[in-house]
Amino acid sequence: MAEAGAHLTSAAGNEQPSIFELLAQESLMEAVRPALRHAVKVLAESNPSRFGFPWRRFDELYLLLDLLLQNHFLSHCSASFSENFYGLKRVSGGRGPPGGLGLPGTSHWRSLLLLCLVPYLRAKLEAKLARQRDEEDFSIRLAQSRSQRLYRAAVAAYPYVSSAWQAWVFGQQLLFVFGVARTHNPLLWLARVRLARLNIQDIRDMELKSSKTGNPAEGSLVQRAWWLMSQAARGTAVSLSTSLSLGVFFLQFLEWWYSSDNQSTVKALTSLPAPPPPLHLQQDPPSASANRSGDTPPGAGSSRNCPLCRRLRTNATVLSTSGFVFCYRCIYVYVKANRRCPVSGYPTEPQHLIKIYSPES
Repeated sequence: MAEAGAHLTSAAGNEQPSIFELLAQESLMEAVRPALRHAVKVLAESNPSRFGFPWRRFDELYLLLDLLLQNHFLSHCSASFSENFYGLKRVSGGRGPPGGLGLPGTSHWRSLLLLCLVPYLRAKLEAKLARQRDEEDFSIRLAQSRSQRLYRAAVAAYPYVSSAWQAWVFGQQLLFVFGVARTHNPLLWLARVRLARLNIQDIRDMELKSSKTGNPAEGSLVQRAWWLMSQAARGTAVSLSTSLSLGVFFLQFLEWWYSSDNQSTVKALTSLPAPPPPLHLQQDPPSASANRSGDTPPGAGSSRNCPLCRRLRTNATVLSTSGFVFCYRCIYVYVKANRRCPVSGYPTEPQHLIKIYSPES
């Protein structure tokens, strides 16, 4: 057993990284997404009209940024962003010694898709699963087609698939620790690559490749556009790498602070302020307050009207994010379609609906 795990404390000349380096680079990339998501959420809550779209389309915008960033590092460093940050590179799978920089075309595109699409699809499935669990508590159940039932069944089976995947990852890590496997993650095995440490020649090749990059002034319009995109991706990659070298501890702190184990403290300290009610909902007209015990004239009692349908509320329901009261059917349909409060614009989910039970009922 000691011989099988000897590479964990091997000398610097050994180009195979240790399991601690590999897990550290994975945790670094996993900390970037929650930190960026929280920053966009704070902006959306402070100004919903301006930053509401980036918050609603955060997954797609992050996927585009991730594709540009990872493609830049795979092309110039033969590694992902986090792998390059820890001085690692991707080489073609095999038992031979690792070569220089540069991945074959199939390995490059396979690595790019697995690096970007798998986290994106996983985040979308987890969000859909959480939304489905919340909606199962509501009384409105619309008729479903066969394809919708199959889709719900597939989403319901996702936790079991995720557990099997985690077991596979853990088994692969054990095999890597004992020297049986060359990769610690099944995604690397699917991409037909493995990780190795950068050497001095690799660093020289990266510097030489960066110095040869020039402006194609006489090229076609497509070449100029591609060069501008590559330069923008390079600038983003360099700035992000520099800022992360200074803020790794801060990212780890954000990941811990906004973890699921610490959500009660976060909600107590970062709860949204109660917005002021609109003018037409602040108080009843004099005729309505004078006739509370008798028949209410038409048009009176506006504080009991739903802000959406403008009629007397039925099955009153309040939004916990803003405090406004609506008809249950009106606000349920609106929140499910728009994911925000119709009055204040605060980001809202169906689980924020609270039924109000009046003494008369």
